Order: sequence, then C-alpha cells, then structure tokens
Amino acid sequence: QVQLVESGGGLVQAGGSLTLSCAVSRSIVSLLTMGWYRQFPGKQRELVARITQGSNTYYVDSVKGRFTISRDDAKNTVYLQMNSLKLEDTGVCYCGWVPMRDDSWGQGTQVTVSS
Repeated sequence: QVQLVESGGGLVQAGGSLTLSCAVSRSIVSLLTMGWYRQFPGKQRELVARITQGSNTYYVDSVKGRFTISRDDAKNTVYLQMNSLKLEDTGVCYCGWVPMRDDSWGQGTQVTVSS
C-alpha cells in the first residue's frame, strides 16, 4: 500500500520560508494529481495546492504568489515551497492525491509561524 511521509515543517518567523517534502513509497507521483492540504485547529483539511500529471498547478487564493508546488518524478517526491509566511499559515500540512482517499493520510508536518 502507498505510504505518504511529510517533512520539512517547523517554526519560522513571519515573512520567512519553509520547504515541505512529501515522500511517496511507490512510483506513482508521475501518474496522479498530487496536492498539499493543511488543517487548522478545529477545522477540516483544505486543499492548498495541486499539480497534475501534465504539471498544471492550482493554488487557493490565500497562497497565490507565495507558495509553489512541484514534483520530482524520479524521486517520487512532491514539494511545497512556502515564502512570505503569515501567522495564519500556522497548521498541520499534509500531502496526498486529488481527490484523496481518507484512509491514506500520513502524519503531516507542523508549520508554526511566529510574530
């Protein structure tokens, strides 16, 4: 079964940057639409960015111009470059397919933005 492992989160000051990585246990990144989701306390997970097999990308309005999703098919890895981080970006970030199977989520990686 496919395993998703997120990494790269941490504590960063507002205006700073982080790069998140999602390692996929099987060679499927090139075949699927992959995305990054985030979850704020008490809220549902929401899609932040996605990248298709043809490398078309989508971003929610709140992160446009600040976040960049990319993939490395040879490494079966998806990345999220986050720049100009804001306090409201604080939350747990998850990678996954779009649409996502609810039984396949990884542990996520915590992003905390401080003032």
